Amino acid sequence: MRKMTWLAGLALGLTLTAGGAEALAADTSSGSVIHTGVYIDGIDVSGMTEAEARAEVEDYVEEMGTETLTLNIGDNQLQTTLRDLGLSCTNMDVVEEAVQLGKTGNIIQRYKDRKDLEHENKNYQLEWTLDSDLVTEYVNSECTQFDQEAVDASLEKNGSTFTYVAGEEGLLLDVDGSVEAILNYIENEWDYIEGSVDLPVEIDEPRGTEEELSKVQDELGTYTTSYKTSNSNRSGNIARGAELINGTVLYPGDTFSAYEAVSPFTTANGYYMAGSYLNGETVDSMGGGICQVSTTLYNAVIRAELEVTERSGHSMPVSYVDPAADAAIAGTYKDLKFTNNTDAPIYIEAYTSNKTITFTIYGEETRASNRTIAFTSTTVSTTPATTQIVADAGQPIGYIVATNGNTGVVAELYKHVYIDGVEQEVTKVNKTTYRMFPRTITVGIAGEESLSNELQAAIATQDEALVNATLASCIERMQ
Repeated sequence: MRKMTWLAGLALGLTLTAGGAEALAADTSSGSVIHTGVYIDGIDVSGMTEAEARAEVEDYVEEMGTETLTLNIGDNQLQTTLRDLGLSCTNMDVVEEAVQLGKTGNIIQRYKDRKDLEHENKNYQLEWTLDSDLVTEYVNSECTQFDQEAVDASLEKNGSTFTYVAGEEGLLLDVDGSVEAILNYIENEWDYIEGSVDLPVEIDEPRGTEEELSKVQDELGTYTTSYKTSNSNRSGNIARGAELINGTVLYPGDTFSAYEAVSPFTTANGYYMAGSYLNGETVDSMGGGICQVSTTLYNAVIRAELEVTERSGHSMPVSYVDPAADAAIAGTYKDLKFTNNTDAPIYIEAYTSNKTITFTIYGEETRASNRTIAFTSTTVSTTPATTQIVADAGQPIGYIVATNGNTGVVAELYKHVYIDGVEQEVTKVNKTTYRMFPRTITVGIAGEESLSNELQAAIATQDEALVNATLASCIERMQ
C-alpha cells in the first residue's frame, strides 16, 4: 500500500516537473511580457511588457479623471470632474504583479498559475483615492455657496407698538462631513459610472421666539443731536446712516459694530461727499457726517447702560456733543462697538426729523424706577494752538494763506447715579485727548532774490508780526 502511494506521488511530481519545465521554457522565450489572460481593471495587458502595461494603466487613470461626480447639497447640485479633485490610483504595483504572475515561486506554483490562466482570466483591481487637500478646497470654495444662514426673528415698530416678525431657517453645509463623504465614496463605493454623493447639511435654526421678543417694551436710553447747520450732502449722509441702523435687533450677548452697519461709504450705498475731520482740518470725504450718527448712538447706548467694548474720540472736539461724549468712525481702526449685556433682546430705533437725529434703545427694563443716571463732561486741560509759518518757493511774494488751528483738549466723561434724586455714585466713563493742531501760515517767497532772502529771514524767526511787516515792505518795493 505504501509502495503504491509513493509511486503515485512520483508520477505526479514528474508530470509537474515536465509542466514546470515547459513554463520555464515559455518564460524564457517570452521574456518579461505578461501572460495571456491577465487584465488590470478590465484592461487586457496580455503580451505587454511592464513599461507598456504601466503606460496603458496610466492612460486609463487619466481617462477616468474625466468622469463627472455630482454633489447634492440640499435642493442644489454641483458637478465636477474627478481630475479636479485629484483622482489617483494607490496600487500601481499591480502592474509588476501582473508581469510576475506565473513567473515567480517554485516550479509547482508557476505551473499552477499558468494552468489557472488557461481556465479563468486574472483581473487585478485598481484602488482609487482623491487628493484630500483639493477636495477640502473645492468644498470650501464651491459647495458652501449654497449656505443660507438663518434669519433671526425680529420686530417692526409701528408707532408705539411692536410687531413680531418670524425668523427663517437656514441651511449650512457640514464641510468636514462633506469631505469625508466624497473621499469615502471614491475609495469604497465608486463603480466607475458617473457618481453622485449626498453631502451632509445642517439646519441653522433662527433665534427669537414671539415670547422672547415680547419683552421688548421699555425705553432704555435715548439721545438726540442737531445738524441744523449742515448742507444737503451731510444731512443726507446722516439720514442714510440712521436708516441703515434703524430696526436692528440684538439678542443677549450680541455685539454691534457701527462701522459694519453703515459701511461701505459709496454712492451705491446712498452716500455723498461732505465735510469730515482730517488732521485738524475739515475736508470733503465720502460719507462725511457719519460720525454724528455713531456719536448720537453712543449717547443712547451709555444711557441704556449697555456694555461699550470699543469707542474712540475724534481728532478734535465736535460741535454737537460735549467733549468726551463723541464716538468716531474712521475706516476699521476707529469704530463704535457695544454688547447687549441684558437678559432680553433690544431694539434700536433711529430716525431723523427737522435736521435732528434720534436714537432710542428699547428692551426690558429691570433697573429700579427710583434710579436715574446723568452724564457730565469735564475739561481737564487745554493746549492753545501754536502758529507755524512756512515758506513756499512755488508761490510769488505777496501770497499768504492761513489755516485755522485747533486747541488741544483733554476731557473726561462721568456717569452719575442717583437714587430718589440723591447722588450715589460717580464713575469715569472715558478720558479723551483731542490733539492740538497748529495754525499754519504759508508765505510765498518766489521773486527778486534780495527780497526773497529778506522774507525767508523773517519767516525763520516764526514772528508773525515781523513776517507781516517784512511782507508789506517787500510788496511796496516791488511796486
